[in-house]
Amino acid sequence: MTYNAGIIGTGGIAGMGILGMHDESKIGHEKIRASHAGGFDAQEAIELVAVADIDEDKLERFGEAWDIDADRRYVGHELMLENESLDIVSICTPSYLHDRHVLDAARSTADPDLIWCEKPIASEVTAAREMIDVCAESDTELLVNHSFRFTDKLRQLRILIHDEEILGEIHSVTSQFRMELLRNSTHLLDTLVYLLDARPETVSGYITGENEAVDSLGADQQVDDSGGGGFVVMDDGTFVTIDCTIPRESSSMTLQFIGSEGKLYMNNDDGEWRYWRLEDGEHVEEPLPGIDGAWTWEDDYQRSFENAASHIVDILDGHAENGSPGEEAMRSIEIIIGFYLSHHTGAQIDLPVARPLQDVCVTSW
Repeated sequence: MTYNAGIIGTGGIAGMGILGMHDESKIGHEKIRASHAGGFDAQEAIELVAVADIDEDKLERFGEAWDIDADRRYVGHELMLENESLDIVSICTPSYLHDRHVLDAARSTADPDLIWCEKPIASEVTAAREMIDVCAESDTELLVNHSFRFTDKLRQLRILIHDEEILGEIHSVTSQFRMELLRNSTHLLDTLVYLLDARPETVSGYITGENEAVDSLGADQQVDDSGGGGFVVMDDGTFVTIDCTIPRESSSMTLQFIGSEGKLYMNNDDGEWRYWRLEDGEHVEEPLPGIDGAWTWEDDYQRSFENAASHIVDILDGHAENGSPGEEAMRSIEIIIGFYLSHHTGAQIDLPVARPLQDVCVTSW
């Protein structure tokens, strides 16, 4: 069976490349495989048949690059959802538009079985909750593209931590990544909640107000998204420190887990993972079972979109359960909103936040 897919938003993550991640000469001119379109293109069972954008120049450029029929390049997502019958809809628009586009797709006559929404799920908790509820009501799978979840090494690491308990009871996690919290650090935060399989319970945060993407992207408006961090106490008692204040040029994504049976150090930017088993009070270094080498952007991230699209086929074929559902994606947003609330109130914040506070919105791209 072949599944028809459509994409809303024809920017970098949709298939045209991202500044700071891809060769600048290729951005907007060549097919970028680490993208939603690239993931679809790698699957024989998926055909990308339609795209939509409000920017006609971007729409035409994308359509030419990915060989989309001229009459299926829609100016505005409403037209695409009215005229197409789609099994899959990708949402590749700025984060503050995710909720509108997911809700429109779930309620549309296009009637998709699955919506593949770019991370973060939304810019506010209320919006994320509505997206999850409406997709459930319309029997639409909502899969959020926290791409690390679709890498083989991280999947195996989660098995080692949970099923084989190589760390025992996890006491503490220390983590670092680059600013900004919404645009970049959802990768880090989702990795945390994925590996810990826990919900945030209490947060205390600090917001720097710095946003280097404003300059690097040539943005014509200011946004709330910035560097920040703090601590999080998870519902299983794990204490987590998060530092996402670092400029891209000098940052590394690092996580260190300390448990009752061992410790783990992960540096994804420099391709270094190390594991020590605790034996008679001494930490003994040894290889991670079933994992060859360390996670890297050049290898694992590049293949994550192909893996995600393959996972989508498995879900639609009835062979797999959603590996990145909206409920889990919302945990990252809860932490980020908690950081902002904590910074501006000077208090620790209990999660989930009370209903009136769920409407706090952090603008980004």
